[in-house]
Order: sequence, then structure tokens, then C-alpha cells
Amino acid sequence: MLRQFWARHPVFADILTALICLAFSLVPATSYEDRIDEAVGLGQRWPATGPFVMVIIVLGCASLLVRRRYPTVVFVGAVIVSLAYLLAPLPTGGPMLGIAAYTLAVHRSVRACLIGVGAALGVMASVVAVLAFTGGISPAIAWNSLVSEALAALIGSLIGANVGNRHRYVAALIDRSRQLVVERDQQTRLAAAAERDRIARELHDIVAHSLTVMVALAEGVAASNDIDRARPGATAIASTGREALRDMRATLGILREDDIAPLAPLARDTTVATVDSARAAGFDATLTVSGDRPQLSSAVQLAISRIVQEGVTNAMRHARHAERIDVRVAYRPDAVEVDIVDDGEPVVPTLSPSGYGLRGLRERVILAGGSVTAGAGPGRGWRVHARIPLEQENHDR
Repeated sequence: MLRQFWARHPVFADILTALICLAFSLVPATSYEDRIDEAVGLGQRWPATGPFVMVIIVLGCASLLVRRRYPTVVFVGAVIVSLAYLLAPLPTGGPMLGIAAYTLAVHRSVRACLIGVGAALGVMASVVAVLAFTGGISPAIAWNSLVSEALAALIGSLIGANVGNRHRYVAALIDRSRQLVVERDQQTRLAAAAERDRIARELHDIVAHSLTVMVALAEGVAASNDIDRARPGATAIASTGREALRDMRATLGILREDDIAPLAPLARDTTVATVDSARAAGFDATLTVSGDRPQLSSAVQLAISRIVQEGVTNAMRHARHAERIDVRVAYRPDAVEVDIVDDGEPVVPTLSPSGYGLRGLRERVILAGGSVTAGAGPGRGWRVHARIPLEQENHDR
């Protein structure tokens, strides 16, 4: 509980640290005042002793209150206090240099701490050597003070390096866990968006074509005054509606769990049915198949069916004054090529208002490794051309 209190109230911890450091620093300074002459080789005091040293010690310990925010400044202050101990001279220094080294290792880096401690000890060793050589201080007292400061700095550095590395390791783990959460959320959103697009594409392929055929048939039935001639059209409307409902139910089966994934819809060759539905709606629709049909994967077969379905649907809905729709499927050794050409007036590229027309078709063909283009035909009308490579298919067989 005490550790949690200090963690929640770092200001109190810094105040207590500064007071303890002040107490351990002033006690040797005041108690050794009467014996200072014994430490000076020439029998005279340095100007640094007395109240001046006390002021430096108090200011240095007070700087510990901001050690977390300014660790480098506090360390420099600790070095100044240590130099004051050497110039006093006092036999042992206070704990401030060790605390400052600890703070530098925790709140900056271990490298900064090692560089700072090395530089500080180098400066203090130089000062001690000069004082001892000139006789301004007793060599025994000088080296004793230097060793005590070095031990304090070493202990503070080791403890600070251990604590600092642990804090940085925990912080890195927390940061990594946050990154993983963000990445997981992004992947979840992307997967959900991809699944929505896939379902929307499937539903568009089914609903758009079926409704287009049903509307064309219904208009023909409404325009006919002969009940006997209208009856086949009404029957075709009902048949198309049932087929669309069945395909929609099968498509929604994609949402099933993996353990019942075999119930999901399988790819069917609906090319002939698509052309027949256009013919039943009053268009002069033809289907020409050339080449030997190889064994196709479900993805390629579904792509071919959807290409024909989207091309025929767009011709029925958007081609002005179109009467003829030609569908050509060519099976070549390395690819399948599909062409849908109508004889209507050239129009702007046919994209449905929902945005799942040719865009969804391109996405489906790209997933199968192919390409699709749409534009004005060689004469008049509109042409949709798709090419799906079969290299992977042949390798698999």
C-alpha cells in the first residue's frame, strides 16, 4: 500500500527524498566544522567552507524537488555539491550524487547516466589530484571523499539502470499492446467492410438482373391485350422471381458459421439462363461459345456468370433503342475471354446508382486474376470485355 501511495503522489516522495538528502548532507558538514583544520594540509581553510557550503548544499537538495522533470539539471547540481565537499574539505559527501545518478538513469537513459557519472568522476578526480599535489588538502581525506562519491554514484547508477530499464520495458509492452488493439480494430473494420462489399456485390448481381428482366416482362405483359399471349410473360415473371429468391437465400448462406460452410452457395453456370431471360424479355439475345471448356474453379466460373449477367443487365437497362445483345465466351489455352455487345446508342459507362455495377464487376474479375474493360463498341452500342487467365487453373490440374 505504501508503494502505491508513493506512486500516486510523486511530489510527496520527492519532498521526503530532498529532506532525507538534506539531513545526511548537513550532518557531516556541521559535525566536521571543528576539525576542518586537520583536513587541510597547510593548516588554513578554503573560502568554500562555512555558510557558503551550507547554501550550496541546501540549494542542491532543493533541486531534487524537480528531479523528475529536469534530471540533467539536478545531476549537474549534485556534481557542484560534491565539488563543494571536496573544496571544504569534508571527509565524506552526502547521498545527493547517488540520487541524481539514479534519477538520470530512470528518467533519461542508462547511457546518459553512464556518460554523466564518468564525466563527473573525471572532473572530481582532477580536482582531488590538483589539491593533493599542491598540498591544499590532505591526500587521505581527498581520496576518501572521492571514493565515497564514486561509490554513491555507482550504487545510484546500478539501481537506476535496473529500475529505468524495467520502467521502459513495461512502457514498451503497454505501448505495444495499445498498438495491437488499434491494429486489431482496424483489421476488424476492414474485414467487416470487405464482407459488406462482398455481400452487397452478390445481392446486386442477383437483384439487378432479375428485377430488370421482370420489369421488361411486366411491361410486355401490360402492353399486350391478348391474355393468351400475356400468360407466358407472367409465367416468366414468376419463374424469374422464384429464381432470384432462391439465389438470394443461397447468397445469404455465406453469413453462416464455418462449421456449416458447406451449405454456402456454390458457383453455377448461369450464362445460358441469363441470355434466355433477355430473350424472353424481348431482346434478340445470342450466345456464342468457342473453344474447349476446361475444368474451371468455382471463383472463375462465378466470375464468368456475373460478367455475362452484369453486361446483359446493363444493356437491357441503359442501352437506348437496343434490340440485339450478343454474348461471346471464348475458351483459349491460357484464358477465358467474355464479350457482351449491344446495338444501342453509345452512352456514358453504365454504373448503377448504388455503385455496385461495373465497379463490383471489376472487383470480382480482379479477384479472379483478370481484367475488364467497358466502352463504346466497334460500331454502335456498348461493349464489355473481360479476360480471366487460366494459368493457375492449368497448374492445379
